[in-house]
Formats: sequence, C-alpha cells, structure tokens
Amino acid sequence: MAQIFPEWVNKVPGRIALSGGILVIFVIAGIWYYGSPEYTDVGYQPVQPVPYSHKLHAGDLGIDCRYCHTGVEVSAVAMVPPTQTCMNCHTLIKTDSPKLAPVRESWEKGTPVRWVRIHKVPDYAYFDHSAHLRVGVGCESCHGNIAAMEEVELAKPLSMGWCLDCHRNPDAHLRPLDEVTAMGWTPPANQAERAAAIKAQFNIKPPVTCSGCHR
Repeated sequence: MAQIFPEWVNKVPGRIALSGGILVIFVIAGIWYYGSPEYTDVGYQPVQPVPYSHKLHAGDLGIDCRYCHTGVEVSAVAMVPPTQTCMNCHTLIKTDSPKLAPVRESWEKGTPVRWVRIHKVPDYAYFDHSAHLRVGVGCESCHGNIAAMEEVELAKPLSMGWCLDCHRNPDAHLRPLDEVTAMGWTPPANQAERAAAIKAQFNIKPPVTCSGCHR
C-alpha cells in the first residue's frame, strides 16, 4: 500500500516540540531580563502637584539635601519635607507665583501637598537611610545626580540584585562624611585606599544574607 505522507513528515512532531521548547526558553529569558526594574522602573518620572526643580534648589542655589530631608542621618526614612519648609523661603520669595499655588493652599488649609513618591523599596524589604549616610554612602549612589534634575526621576533600579552588588563591593560608593550630599562626585585615584580606611573606621560589613534586609 502506498504511503500517503512522505517519510520526512515523521520528523515534524519532534522538530515542532524542539522549536517550541527553544521559543519558550527565549520568551522566559526575555521576560526575566527586560522585565527587571532596570528596564521597567528606571526613568520613572511622575507629574508632581508642584513643579519643584531640584536643579534650581540643590544645583544652582546649592541647598543641602538635609535642609529639606531633615533627619535623614538619624532616621530610616528621608522624609518628604513639610509645607513649612517650603514656606520658610516662599513667604518672601515668589509669593504670587501660580506654580506655588498648591503650596500656599497647603499652608493656609493645613493640609499636606500630595507629592507623588518616586523612590520606594518593597514593603517586605528594610532600608535604613541613616545606616548608609553615617558611614559615607552618598545620596547620589542611590538617587543619581539629583542636583542636575529639573524633574526628579528614578535613576537606579533599587532591585535586590542591585543592592547586593553594592553590599558585596561597596568601595566605589564610600566617601568622606562631609561629602555624602555632594553631587557629581567621582572616586579619586586612591579610592581603594580611602575606601579601606573608611571600612576600617566604621567597621563596615554590609550584610549579604536574607535577614539583612528581610526582617
């Protein structure tokens, strides 16, 4: 009896299964790689209720980060500045600016400005700002050069892998305490030597176990 299908058809199911398996692997790898915070989160720049320029305040005017984010050296959180902080200056400066109308309304009504949060680690992870700043990790290491941003955006992925990379090798991010808020900082030629001294001074041993950040 003559064969209806040629002999090569017998290999088709195996080839389809192999091709399908390879395709699934590529799809999973693509989602795993391009679905990471490096691609999905970095660059996040929401519209804020007030067009506050960090470039103007922190960059051109040179206002220290800690003037607005008070307590960041002693607290786990950086804290969003209250309206009082804004009005310390703006009771005298640009008092009629339409851009500052939400700030004046907040001040008059005693209600907070509804700033949109940009930097946030998951609730199941613990991050302490003070523990980092007090040993010489600069603001710029996690937030990027804020003083050059007209509108703040998420500059780093803040993912677990990204944090662990720093914990395993923090040398490039350690600087003198009087430079933690400096923007545009670049490690000097003798950074390895300086980092070793800072690690010895503060007994820096970043945790790399689960309990270090998941408590």
